[in-house]
Amino acid sequence: MSAENIIQDVESGNISLGIELGSTRIKAVLVTPDFKTIASGSYVWENELKKGVWTYSLENVWAGIQASYQEMAAEVQTNYHVPLTKIGSIGVSAMMHGYMAFNENDELLVPFRTWRNNITEQAADELTDLFDFNVPQRWSVAHLYQAILNQEDHVKDVTFFTTLAGYVHWQLSGERVIGIGDASGMFPIDSYTKDYDEKLLEKFRNVKSVRQYHWDIKEILPKVLLAGQPAGTLTTDGAKLLDPNGNLTAGSVMAPPEGDAGTGMVGTNAVRERTGNISAGTSAFSMVVLDQPMKAVHRDIDLVTTPTGLPVAMVHTNNCSSDINAWVNLFKEFAQTIGVDLKPDELYGALFNKSTEGDANAGGLLNYSYLSGENITKMTAGRPLFVRTPNSNFTLANFVKTQLYAAFAPLKIGMDILANEEHIHLDSLIAQGGLFRTPKVGQQVLADSLNTPITVTSNAGEGGPWGMAVLGFYVMDKDTNETLEDFLDNKVFANPDSTTVDPDPAGVQGSNEFIAGYKAALPVEGKAVDLLAD
Repeated sequence: MSAENIIQDVESGNISLGIELGSTRIKAVLVTPDFKTIASGSYVWENELKKGVWTYSLENVWAGIQASYQEMAAEVQTNYHVPLTKIGSIGVSAMMHGYMAFNENDELLVPFRTWRNNITEQAADELTDLFDFNVPQRWSVAHLYQAILNQEDHVKDVTFFTTLAGYVHWQLSGERVIGIGDASGMFPIDSYTKDYDEKLLEKFRNVKSVRQYHWDIKEILPKVLLAGQPAGTLTTDGAKLLDPNGNLTAGSVMAPPEGDAGTGMVGTNAVRERTGNISAGTSAFSMVVLDQPMKAVHRDIDLVTTPTGLPVAMVHTNNCSSDINAWVNLFKEFAQTIGVDLKPDELYGALFNKSTEGDANAGGLLNYSYLSGENITKMTAGRPLFVRTPNSNFTLANFVKTQLYAAFAPLKIGMDILANEEHIHLDSLIAQGGLFRTPKVGQQVLADSLNTPITVTSNAGEGGPWGMAVLGFYVMDKDTNETLEDFLDNKVFANPDSTTVDPDPAGVQGSNEFIAGYKAALPVEGKAVDLLAD
């Protein structure tokens, strides 16, 4: 698209804005009708551990959103010499799950409890038994029920609870709604009715400890919407909140707010049955769109949905790239000490490429990249731990390969359940995330770990906010008879730029040797959690 055409789209508002609040970065991307990103802005942030709870402050939420928007708008002005005043559609996504509860005055009752917390074990176990449906610790209803079990005073005052994406959307549009994919991380969804499961809502209502409250569970949950359904419009107050400079006008069509898992599926075109995607960032998760019901309830497999409500088997791990980032920062510090200043992509690329020289089994080295607790391996708290024996082949190549294997290890443990116990077969598996910015290295490690071909698209590092912008266009521009699957196939991914790597037999064997040692040494990690208490 020419610069002149881009200017026309910006001036007419024929553009879509995607905002995603990830675990370590908030990003805003502006997309044109040919689904190309023309401007972006970002804001780095970190969750805080306060009184044993991982959280983000509301002040930081809006500081990050406004900074990202301002940087993106400034890029439009610089590159195209026109102010950003009108946006056709806006979509908000964020890290899924967690708990944000509000009272009748719309005041946040307790600090935002993120997906990262492992503080709802009793509630998750009891609800799983009650529903005969796996309820993970990070789900919103698990947080609500745990607060009930803990007899927290704030519960009596709850009039509304939602996710982070749902909260931001509410503030921008005034609408207490949520996309079905994000909703499926709040309360179990009935894939036939495309709404919260009424039978399970009734079971929850009838729990003795729940009956004491005046509120009804259905009434305090956000309304469920499907991809393509309008979710309100940007209000005047919302426009000022997003752009305090006052240039942005109200009226943008709002897409249903989604979780980062949903935008990952859209960003990789993995929303049809028998497709799947993997997102690797601070956490990692795989999403497998099912073409058959699950045979059993698995505590390590979450049943969620696509943005259109199709059932999805989700393997979610709390830890992925954080420990790699910590080690890379150590190498960066060393490089700066000897007078070498490397850009992030150069440093990651050099280390990742070095790993390809390592032994297939990473030389017998082990690493547990648990910055926080890990549900898959039943670790209640994070204790990053690197382990080697005296006869391990301790080289730089093996060290970096160990970090990559470890980043995907909990995900492999969960995915093995789908492959070996549920016999789920996929037509395609697409990966996205910053770990795949260095061509083919992380992609090959993942293919070997899962023993399946892995495809990476050209937007592998930026899929989430871009996927949300695409959902905005689907609301604004879609043919009413066109499914999201067809919209993505025919318009968005008509000419995909992607690469696929097959598992290497030696790498598969080496990965299996690594994971066997990883599982065997889990008691060592458990001891570290017990002995090194905060």
